Amino acid sequence: MVTAWLIFSVAPVPHYSRGLSAKKIKNMQNKKNFPQKLTALLIYGRPPLVLGGMLCAIAVMWNRSFPLYLTGVFLLLISMSFDVVDGWFASRYPPHATMANLVDRVMDKIVYAIIFPLVSVGMMWRLIFFESAYTKPEILHAILVLVLCITVLVRDSFAHFMRGCALQKGFETEAVEFTRLRTMVAAPVGVLLYIYAFYLPGESDSIVYHFISWLANLPRRTYFIIEIIFLIINFGSIAGLCRKYGTLLLDEVCHEDDLLRRRILSFFPNALTVFNALMGILAVLFTHQGLIRHAYLFLVGAAIFDKLDGALARKLGLTEPSPNQKTKRGITLGGLLDDIADGISFCMAPALIFHMTLADYPIPGLAQSWTTVVAVAYFFLGITRLIYFTFDRTPIPGFFKGMPTPAAALLVVAPLLMFNQAAEASMPTAPFWSIFCFSLMVIASFAMNLYPVHYLHIGRFMDSNPWFGRFNMLLLLVFLFTPYFGYVALLYLLLYLASPIFTRRMEPVQKKK
Repeated sequence: MVTAWLIFSVAPVPHYSRGLSAKKIKNMQNKKNFPQKLTALLIYGRPPLVLGGMLCAIAVMWNRSFPLYLTGVFLLLISMSFDVVDGWFASRYPPHATMANLVDRVMDKIVYAIIFPLVSVGMMWRLIFFESAYTKPEILHAILVLVLCITVLVRDSFAHFMRGCALQKGFETEAVEFTRLRTMVAAPVGVLLYIYAFYLPGESDSIVYHFISWLANLPRRTYFIIEIIFLIINFGSIAGLCRKYGTLLLDEVCHEDDLLRRRILSFFPNALTVFNALMGILAVLFTHQGLIRHAYLFLVGAAIFDKLDGALARKLGLTEPSPNQKTKRGITLGGLLDDIADGISFCMAPALIFHMTLADYPIPGLAQSWTTVVAVAYFFLGITRLIYFTFDRTPIPGFFKGMPTPAAALLVVAPLLMFNQAAEASMPTAPFWSIFCFSLMVIASFAMNLYPVHYLHIGRFMDSNPWFGRFNMLLLLVFLFTPYFGYVALLYLLLYLASPIFTRRMEPVQKKK
């Protein structure tokens, strides 16, 4: 019986049974391959969708077709949905997860190379054909979108170059990196700008069109804020790529030449310093157009770049002299650039913003010329503070002698936001805010030069207490989209003005060996 059982167990399966089994196996294989097929659809389906959106936009510019506008928006929304989930599928379903991630990056380059130049053209088309009586803020918005589009394309090309060089050196790129945040934000921003640039008012009762119309008619200041934040994210992504892959390139280029290495590395903090000065210039230009809230954001950006350039220089070891350097210079190019940028953004820009905002508004009890006198005094006292900081040979680790110029600049401009709102609405509180701004300008001018008073280095304090910094940044970001942002910023800075009362007993931070 054992022999019979063995013969029966290995006997061939009848034809109909083998056919049914093969069918089941095929169905199981199809089910198993379905996630891979879906991943391929999500990755390779985006360029045709975006190309269709481009054709619809061209038709909208040609004959202003309302159905084609809605079609283009729907195509880009579907593409954006694919972009959100395709990386997740590609990284989780073998056997070609790594290849799928590389293809995903190529698809990103193709999609962004289509949508962002298209949006830039659409902004100019909207400006010419729909807003014939356009104002300078509208021109500034179109120019900002152009700069944003160029930055996105430059960042993608730079990322491709850095990763390609790293792969040649045998360095395996990670499938998921923090720069994915930039990619996740890029698709929604591209769709939002598409909706705004090619918007056509039409008659439709659908909920979807009402939502699209609401997005297209958001206040311009909201678009400014979104675009500035996206611009900062792109610059942060570039900095992250340099930090991740830069050492490999420097080892290849410089070999053991320390001086050449330091010269190349000094480019990055110097570039951040230039961006600091650029933020100050943009703040003055936006104030000239009456956009003081956006000017304040540029000053915040200047303060961020001022913190980053010093932190990056310290991290790269550029603050200490090179052992191969024969002569130690007292004034370096980086230090000189930093002083010039701080003078533009934190001395000249606040003085000009204060003067332009209060120039046409009489301050009760004071002659109009006093506005100019205080603005000029603030500028020169700020420059004096920078000179003292540069030549001070006995710094206190973790503290500033006198109020730092970035904090003073943000302090004196913050109440101008409330004054501008009150003056535009002819509110009875406008005279109070004008006196308050004038008084605070005088106080900040002297606070910068009270060298016996020591102010906590808030940047290093946040670095050592990351949760404190994250909580406050999140809080300010939430209030940024409300009318109370100026009040919150002023409260923070007034607390910092009075902070030496509470921090004077803190011990200086000891440098790490």
